[in-house]
Amino acid sequence: MASGGISVASLWTEVNRCGQNGDFTRALKAVTKIVQDNREDVTALHCKLVCLVQNGSFKEALNVMNTHSKLLGGDVVFEKAYCEYRLNRVESALKTIESAPEQTDKLKELYGQVLYRMERYDDCKSVYTDLIRNSQDEYEEERKTNLSAVVASMSQWEEAPLEDLGLPESTYELCYNAACALIGQGQLTEALGKLQEAEELCRVSLAEDSDVTEEDIESELAVIHSQMAYVMQLQGRTDEALQLYNQVIKLKPSDVGLLAVTANNIITINKDQNVFDSKKKVKLTNAEGVEFKLAKKQLQAIDFNKSLLAMYTNQAEQCRKLSSSLQAQNPGHPRPVLIQVAQLCREKQHSRAIELLQQFSEQHPESASGIKLTMAQLYLIQGHVTKACDVLRSIEEFKHKSGMISALVTMYSHEEDIDSAIEVFKQGIDHYQSEQSGSADHLALVREAANFKLKYGRKKEAISDLEQLWKQNTNDIHTLAQLISAYSLVDTDKAKSLSKHLPSAETMALNVDVDELENSHGANYVRKKAAKVIGENLPKEQSQGDIKKKKKKKKGKLPKNCDLSATPDMERWLPMRERTYYRGKKKGKKKDTIGKGTQGATAGASAELDASKTASSPPTSPRPGSASGSSTAPASNVVPPRQQKPAAPGATRKKVPQKKKKGGKGGW
Repeated sequence: MASGGISVASLWTEVNRCGQNGDFTRALKAVTKIVQDNREDVTALHCKLVCLVQNGSFKEALNVMNTHSKLLGGDVVFEKAYCEYRLNRVESALKTIESAPEQTDKLKELYGQVLYRMERYDDCKSVYTDLIRNSQDEYEEERKTNLSAVVASMSQWEEAPLEDLGLPESTYELCYNAACALIGQGQLTEALGKLQEAEELCRVSLAEDSDVTEEDIESELAVIHSQMAYVMQLQGRTDEALQLYNQVIKLKPSDVGLLAVTANNIITINKDQNVFDSKKKVKLTNAEGVEFKLAKKQLQAIDFNKSLLAMYTNQAEQCRKLSSSLQAQNPGHPRPVLIQVAQLCREKQHSRAIELLQQFSEQHPESASGIKLTMAQLYLIQGHVTKACDVLRSIEEFKHKSGMISALVTMYSHEEDIDSAIEVFKQGIDHYQSEQSGSADHLALVREAANFKLKYGRKKEAISDLEQLWKQNTNDIHTLAQLISAYSLVDTDKAKSLSKHLPSAETMALNVDVDELENSHGANYVRKKAAKVIGENLPKEQSQGDIKKKKKKKKGKLPKNCDLSATPDMERWLPMRERTYYRGKKKGKKKDTIGKGTQGATAGASAELDASKTASSPPTSPRPGSASGSSTAPASNVVPPRQQKPAAPGATRKKVPQKKKKGGKGGW
C-alpha cells in the first residue's frame, strides 16, 4: 500500500490511463506518490521524467536526473540531452550526446538538431544523410525536411553551392526550404515562384483539416509571406515588400524570431525616413528568446541596424556604445568601425575618423580594402587629393583595376601632376603585360595612355604605346598617323619611313561628284547672310516676289503750338532739376493770405480798415459836402469791418473738407 491508503497497482493504472490520454499532469501526481513510497523505483523515476518533459518542466527534470544520477545511470542520456537542448544549453547537450555509450537513432536525431543550432552545417548534413539512408519509419519526411533546411542554411549563410540531394518538394515545408536555398544563390525570380508554390501547398494541406480556421492558415503562412517580401525587397519592389511585412506584423505571430526579422527588414526599408515607426519596430527585435531563434548573421545584422538607427535619431552616445559592442564581438568586421566613422563625420570630426580607419586597416589588413576606400573619400572631402591618391594606390586588390586607374589619373590631372598620372598608366600596363598580354583590357589601357600623353604634349613618351598599338593592328590608320606625328619631333627619318605605310591620296579620296552633291535635293537649304542693299543698287531683274516690301513709317505727331522754326531745347529730355538753367524755387516770398470774409474781400482791405493803425477812426457815415475829403480808396470798394472776419493764421493752407460719397463703407 502507498501513502494515503491507495494501492501501488491502482496508482500505476492511473499513470497508464493518463499517459494514453495525454493527461501528463495527473499522471505526474500519481507517479510522484509512487516515488515517495519507493525512492529506488527506476521505472517510476523514468515515468516522472517523461511527465515533466511533456509538461515543459525541463529544469525540474534535470534536477531529478542529477539527484538520482547513480540510480538512473546511462538510461536517461537522451532525456538529459533533450532537457539541456530545450534550455538552450547547447554545448552541454553536445557533451552529453557525445558521452553516450551507444548512439541510438533518437540520439542521432537530437545530435543533428544540436549541430544545426550550433551552425555546424556540414556535420549536421552528414548526420541527416546517414539517418535517411539507414532508417525507414514514419519520420522520414521530417528528416528530409530537416536536411533541406540544412542545405538552405548552407546556401544562405555560408554561400555554399547548391547540391542536388534528390529531395522532393511534395510539402510546403520542403518547397519553402528549396526557395530559401535559391535565395542564397541569388536566383530571386525562381525563389519567388517556389514560395508561391509553397503558399498554395500550405493552403491546400491545411484546408483539409476541418478544425483549422482561416486565422490559423494565415498564421502558418506568415513565414512564407515574410520571405516573399524579402525577395521583393531584394528585387527593389520596396512598396510591395513593405505592405507584406506590415501584414505579417498585424497578425502578431507567436514566433519571436519571425517578428524580429520582419521588423528589422522594415527598418532597413525606412532607413533615415519614418524614424518614429522604426523606433516602434526595433522593440520587436528585443523580445525574449530571439537570440535562440535566429542565426548569428541575422542577429549581427539586427545589431548593426540598431546602431544605425541610433545614429539617424541623433543618439550619438547610444550609437557609439552599440558600435563599440559590435566591434568587441566582431573585431575583424569593418562595419562597426564604419558606423563609428559615420557618426564622427556627422559631428564634423573628419580627422578623428581618418585616424580610426588608419588604425583598423593596420590591425586588420585582410579587411583594409573597403576601409581605405572610405579613408580616401574623407581625404577628398577635406580637399587633400594627393593623400587620397596615395591611399588608393596602396590598395593592392584594386590597384590595377580599370576603374581605379581612371580615378587616379583623373585626380592627378586635376592636381596637374601629369608625371604621377603617367606613372599610374605605366604600372597598369606593366601588370596587364605580364598577366593578360594582348587582351582587350590591356590594349584599351595602352590606347588611353597614348591619348593622355598626346593630350598633354608628351609625344616622345607616347611613341612606345603607339608602336605597340600599331603592331597589334597595322591597318589602323589613325594610330599610324599619331605615331608619325610623334616621331616627327624625335626622328624625322623614322617618320618618313612610317609615312610610306599610309595609303595613297587616291585610295583615301572619296569618289564624290561635288557638283551633283550641291545640286542634290538635300542641299537646297543653304543658310546665307542677307547682304545690305541701299536704295538704287537693287537689281532690276529681280521679280516682285523676291523683293520684300518695306513698311512705310508713319510720321510722329508734333505737339500742339509747336514752332518748327524755333531752335529746340537741347536739355528738354532731362529732368528740370538737372538742367543748366534751373535756379530752384524762390524762397522768402509768401503769397498773400486770403481771409474768410465775404466774397471779394482781400487781406489788404482788412489791413486798411484796422482802426488801431489810424490816428482817428473815420466817421461811420460821410458828412454832407465832404465826399471828396477822403484819401483812401473809394468808399464803394471798401467792405465794412463788421461784415469781415479776421483771417486765421494758415488759413490759406486749409483745404475745404470734402463731403463723403454715398455708398461707401458704413453708409446708409
